[in-house]
Amino acid sequence: MKASKYKFFILVNLIILINSFNNYYLAQAKQNSIIKLFCLQSVKEEMLKAEMVYSEEIANETCECYYEEFTQNASHQDAKTKCKLETKESLNNNRKI
Repeated sequence: MKASKYKFFILVNLIILINSFNNYYLAQAKQNSIIKLFCLQSVKEEMLKAEMVYSEEIANETCECYYEEFTQNASHQDAKTKCKLETKESLNNNRKI
């Protein structure tokens, strides 16, 4: 009888532990997707203002850069500036080829 109570206790604790990890990663995924949506919209607006043809590939690369910089404790403005410069350099290098 004690063994079955012990196994039940272990099972309940495992379920709680797995659920807490699941909630954490779900929250991270939601945060990432919200940030990415805002970023993609911002990049699209910036490209259209600069009279550039919108490229989903460029926007995704820029937003991935932004998210990585921002999550590594960079400020919003620092991450935005760095990734804009990297995108501009990348575009300039591709035009020269």
